[in-house]
Amino acid sequence: MTSRLTISEFARLVGLAPSALRFYDDCGLLPPASVDGSNGYRYYAPSQQPRARLLRDLREIDLPLAEVRLALDADPAELADLVRAHLRTVEAKTAAARAAADHLLTHLTADHTRVVLGGPEFASAIRQVAPAASTTPTPEASAEVLAALDCVLVEVGPDEVVFVATDRYRLAVRTVRPVEFGGAPGRVLVRADELAGLSRWAAAGEVVELEIRGEDAVIVRDGESREIAVVDAEYPAYQGILDGLAPPVCRVVVDRTGLRAALEGREVVAFDIGSGELRIDGGEPLDVIGSGEARIGFTASLLAAALDVSVGPDVLLEICAQDRPVVVRSADQGTFTTLVMPVRLDG
Repeated sequence: MTSRLTISEFARLVGLAPSALRFYDDCGLLPPASVDGSNGYRYYAPSQQPRARLLRDLREIDLPLAEVRLALDADPAELADLVRAHLRTVEAKTAAARAAADHLLTHLTADHTRVVLGGPEFASAIRQVAPAASTTPTPEASAEVLAALDCVLVEVGPDEVVFVATDRYRLAVRTVRPVEFGGAPGRVLVRADELAGLSRWAAAGEVVELEIRGEDAVIVRDGESREIAVVDAEYPAYQGILDGLAPPVCRVVVDRTGLRAALEGREVVAFDIGSGELRIDGGEPLDVIGSGEARIGFTASLLAAALDVSVGPDVLLEICAQDRPVVVRSADQGTFTTLVMPVRLDG
């Protein structure tokens, strides 16, 4: 390699434009090795390449020139400290800009939310969750509570869409990851029977689009739209129920089909779980995999309904106490969870 490089040759070697090299010369950060006095041509030495490449890298992370001047002559430890400090400053500015942008976008799009989901996933979530909504009036419940319990709550956000339904004895929750999201996060209450009536239609599309505009909601599939009525009611604070669950004392996986068959024709059932088996009302045992022991009772129809909408050959039961909700989770689909209230057993 020649001992003297023209500005163009040196620029190609170090990844800087000739104009940038002239600028850094004027700043005193990277003067050429020599300058031809007759024509003003700048020439660089091969030994200047490490400094030039470091200068390039420092500018690529937007380090201010004043700090670049210090960094170029710093030892490796000092240089690392300078870069880390600059990175913290950049991250803080980015976080502040993101927060400001989110705040602005929330106000700009507060009346319009749009989320795109896979059609089969949307339909599956409806089929799994809607049966947990209330279908029979509860005399002691207020009209507003009844209106909410007849519904599916749909919570939409950029990271997940959550479908929730409960009749106060069961709670079903399914999460779906959106394909696209625009607007502000929000929630909408829709009658369970109306939403369930759209499941087959939605399943026929590769994707469906849910648009929420104020008090209106529309589902669009393949250019065809269906309006759905939005219910104005206060929904139970389901997340507090999920967060308040104690760690399970008994956690077992059991054959879903076998368990469902054992519930047939029964009203109230008593489960005795332990030593790798589950016995219902003292009958033939079902094999289980897991840990812990428990004796607990269920209304057979409620538990059967939870098993009917589960997915896969196995189901996971998580029991924390005889009077607390039992988690019934599809072993093959962690995004779907049902809570079933147990019943008191005599003796």
